Amino acid sequence: MRKSLPFELSREKTFFDSLGDWLGDVLYDELPERGFECRDEQIFMAYQIEQALKEKNVLFAEAGVGTGKTIAYLLPAVSYARYTGKPALIACADETLIDQLVKEGGDIHKLRDVLGLDIDVRLAKSRDQYLCLKRFEEAEKTETEDWIDDIAFSIPDGVYAQGSMIAVQPYGERSDYPLVTDEDWEKVNYNSIMQCAVCDLRNRCGQTLHRAHYRKSTDLIICSQDFLMEHLATKESREREGQLPLLPEVSMMVLDEGHLLEYAAQKALTYKVQAYTIVELLERLMVDGVRERTLYAMEHLQDHHELFFDQLREDVIKSEEERKRIVKSERLIQLGERVIANVDQLLEEFVFESELYMIPEYELNMAEEFLEHYVAAIRIFVAQGDAVDWLEDTDGEETLVIMPRLITDVLSETLFSKKMPIVFSSATLSVNKDFSYIASSLGIEQYQSFSVPSPFDYEEAMKIYLHELSQSEKTAKVEQLLKDGKQTLILFKSKQAMNHFKSNVGLMERLNIAFEGDRELSAIVREFQNGEVKTLCSYHLWEGLDLPEEALTRVIIFDLPFPPHDPLFDAKRSFAQNPFEEVELPFMQLRLQQGMGRLIRTSNDHGDIHILLNNEEVKVKPNFVDILAVEPQ
Repeated sequence: MRKSLPFELSREKTFFDSLGDWLGDVLYDELPERGFECRDEQIFMAYQIEQALKEKNVLFAEAGVGTGKTIAYLLPAVSYARYTGKPALIACADETLIDQLVKEGGDIHKLRDVLGLDIDVRLAKSRDQYLCLKRFEEAEKTETEDWIDDIAFSIPDGVYAQGSMIAVQPYGERSDYPLVTDEDWEKVNYNSIMQCAVCDLRNRCGQTLHRAHYRKSTDLIICSQDFLMEHLATKESREREGQLPLLPEVSMMVLDEGHLLEYAAQKALTYKVQAYTIVELLERLMVDGVRERTLYAMEHLQDHHELFFDQLREDVIKSEEERKRIVKSERLIQLGERVIANVDQLLEEFVFESELYMIPEYELNMAEEFLEHYVAAIRIFVAQGDAVDWLEDTDGEETLVIMPRLITDVLSETLFSKKMPIVFSSATLSVNKDFSYIASSLGIEQYQSFSVPSPFDYEEAMKIYLHELSQSEKTAKVEQLLKDGKQTLILFKSKQAMNHFKSNVGLMERLNIAFEGDRELSAIVREFQNGEVKTLCSYHLWEGLDLPEEALTRVIIFDLPFPPHDPLFDAKRSFAQNPFEEVELPFMQLRLQQGMGRLIRTSNDHGDIHILLNNEEVKVKPNFVDILAVEPQ
């Protein structure tokens, strides 16, 4: 049911005029009267978003830490959703930030309480955040620990009952099972092998019920950027197959921490082929009664797939980068072509098997769907066109990743060609108020932009030190700094750089340092926040870490965060006229700003930033000193 606007409309004023008046009343009067700080930067941002809604443009809204960005975009987003009759979409950087946005005491709850604004907000989480009934039934046969029983008791009675599911509430969300470990959850959640379209339980699945629930939102749908990208990547094929897209039509989008959208797009808009997944899948189909020709076809495919990956390992250029370059040998291409022929043959045999009913229908349909995606990926790989491909480790498995085109082309077609307001919100979107790097990275040609500073007094709150020394002297400098026991975050440009530091640091010092990867990251961060660990080393936490006051008082940037020399960034460099100016430098500058932004998160924060520069890094000092928040020491 469509909700009424939070303000009156009249014949004398347009919707946007009335929205502007209401924003002024709320931000200048109503919120300050109830104890909220009146912030000029927040008010400016809200009016810039109103203008983007009016003109249906892409807006880069760069607003410093402490601006109050969330309220600045929530007020116009809810109003615009009710005006158009379609919900607004807020896409957060990850699932954790979704929960922060809707938690008790968060900005949405504050607006409900303070303004009496009944906001209809519903969550659309990534598919792996939901229980899969098929996988749960399989796990029940082998798992004997209490966690499997806890999940079983949580499934509503009506799920397995005959008749309508209308009365059954959405169930099976990851957050419903806080005591289940990630390792156990991955035995029962949705994964990419599961083909929901051919599942006989899909209409009784918690994921399906959640989808029906969030589609009815009148105000806001909140999802992760990963899920938004998955929606865009699958929208066309789902519609072609008669399925609804993962997300409904929306009136506008807010991309919270929008500078991370490129990474979400890379994850969603690629094919992934793993070494063992297809072998395990086919073994499940080798049941009694299957025709001999089908068994031979499956065995040939398994054999050639394994030979293909053996050759792939030989053709990979050894490096310390996470994405490893592949030099495709003639034998690798030949094996890829054999794999394609094997899949085509096996799919023909499956036609006959479907009439014999020896293989369960769901298993057979799931295998067909998986093989069609698998062979599409291998065809792109052996074609040696303009695709970008590499080998990486994904969740402990060797994974061939194939990006059919640079994501700029895909995003331009699927997202930014639509006449829809899209707001990027972040503290770091530009380099010296120049937004061209992020715009070109995402294929955006037309956009509005603004940049407003943080209201915090950085001169009072922080000091920045630049240390010029050789690369070999950096570890000793860090050890010297750590002697005072301050809560310290050390940021590295890569996992390899962090591990190199780890191997060089003294044994006694290492005992007092937590390294990303040693254990589950959120657990390490909690220990660091509680002061149980004094030093945290990371290569991922350049953004997203929010530790106020004494929980973090020093950040050490061990290397300037230039992009890696891997296939993806090499492809970007190949398209640039001046790779250093167009790719290397802006990436480093943005990343550096994000890293420094970890230190001051509230008006009560204080501390130091130390940037270590080797001889080569000193040469580029003129390229970043002007983006530092304060004059360096």
